[in-house]
Amino acid sequence: MSVAELKERHTAATETLNSLKERLRERRLQLLDTDVASYARAQGKTAIALGPTDLVCCRILQGHTGKVYSLDWTPEKNRIVSASQDGRLIVWNALTSQKTHAIKLPCAWVMACAFSPSGQSVACGGLDSVCSIFNLNSPLDKDGNIPVSRMLSGHKGYVSSCQYVPDDDTRLITGSGDQTCVLWDITTGLRTSVFGGEFQSGHTADVVSLSINGSNSRMFVSGSCDATARLWDTRVASRAVRTFQGHQGDVNSVKFFPDGNRFGTGSDDGTCRLFDIRTGHQLQVYTHPQQDDNKPDVTSIAFSISGRLLFASYSNGDCFVWDTLLAEVVLNLGTLQNSHEARVSCLGLSADGSALCTGSWDTSLKIWAFGGHRTVI
Repeated sequence: MSVAELKERHTAATETLNSLKERLRERRLQLLDTDVASYARAQGKTAIALGPTDLVCCRILQGHTGKVYSLDWTPEKNRIVSASQDGRLIVWNALTSQKTHAIKLPCAWVMACAFSPSGQSVACGGLDSVCSIFNLNSPLDKDGNIPVSRMLSGHKGYVSSCQYVPDDDTRLITGSGDQTCVLWDITTGLRTSVFGGEFQSGHTADVVSLSINGSNSRMFVSGSCDATARLWDTRVASRAVRTFQGHQGDVNSVKFFPDGNRFGTGSDDGTCRLFDIRTGHQLQVYTHPQQDDNKPDVTSIAFSISGRLLFASYSNGDCFVWDTLLAEVVLNLGTLQNSHEARVSCLGLSADGSALCTGSWDTSLKIWAFGGHRTVI
């Protein structure tokens, strides 16, 4: 068979695939009787009113000399760990803005970091394809650095994300550019389960995000460059429980809704979406209001404690606060005083929901808190 014939067949197959995808998308829309916003409006719900003084930048964490790529809060709410292109992990006291630890990493190209549930150790991963664990109580080495306490090796691609299993310092899940997620036993350094890879129900492109269900730690969701999110059960690694489609670009961020029955996604297509894990249906789409086709990428998302607010950061420096019920933007932190000057690459909410931390390519982190006497939403 000639090259020209192969190209012709490939073009025909691509057209057929795109046609089937479009028919599937239309069929899904027909099956949905309504969405969250339409139902909420029918019930007379009104949008939350947030003004420029309701969320204020109360702390600026400066110390990194490179782009900030990832951050995480401790469960006790007062400490943050951040990872930067400068090759360091920094642990911050969020109340005082002071650095408690500055950890020099074996690989400067770090992409993800996470605090353990006890707050005694941190994990990070990046282009070295290894997830490194650091015990914050370890004695310093001769160079004054905290040594690596465990290296989790086994991925065949970069480590894009990592998260400890809730209430368990000995287990951790990573996502990787090798299209898989892995559950690790940190005590032994061995892989407990591999999700995807040779299994047909796995991702077909890089895994770039994951989120563990806070209500049921056996369940987690992953987002991928294949434009899908997949739900997994750690007891059944051989296949994904469900695949969620709808995005037209990489799924850069996934986050479970507080009740554990839904999760949100953020994508390169400029939208955030809300999915129900029980029905597999898409409940709502949150589309960046920019009118042209060059909508900024969604880089990270988080929900408020009640789930009424969705925080979404974008590649153009915007950081929207969405009303999840009505799909309306109620505030843009990017327009407020002391906002970031570059791409907002990551964000996270404190355990009690009282503060939001954002990290940016401008090398800084900022902590936003509700001003006045507003109750936490």
